[in-house]
Amino acid sequence: MDRMVLRDDQWERIAALLPGKVGDPGRSGADNRLFLEAVLWIVRVGSPWRDLPEAFGNWNSVFQRFRRWAKAGVFDEVFAALSSDADFEYAIIDGTIVRVHQHGTGARGGLRLRPLAALAAD
Repeated sequence: MDRMVLRDDQWERIAALLPGKVGDPGRSGADNRLFLEAVLWIVRVGSPWRDLPEAFGNWNSVFQRFRRWAKAGVFDEVFAALSSDADFEYAIIDGTIVRVHQHGTGARGGLRLRPLAALAAD
């Protein structure tokens, strides 16, 4: 890939936080930097995993690795380390930019407030 997102100084800050480096128990990651570039490509483009360019590797392998790292909280540490960089503002996802599907807004009949059991007993 000609166009990478991570600068060398950013990579140096986060490389030690990533699992699969030489010296860690278990298998070493083939290329953590290329994997992170793949994840950042998905975030930037908003593409499905299946449309990941072949230069990043097999889409399913990248996705499975992404799931393992997400469950382990690796991305929380990475984004905390890079949060001061303005270049990563597009990677911050919260409820203000993620839309809910129309059927996910509530049950039929609207939202009903139910008293807590402790308050109802009084």
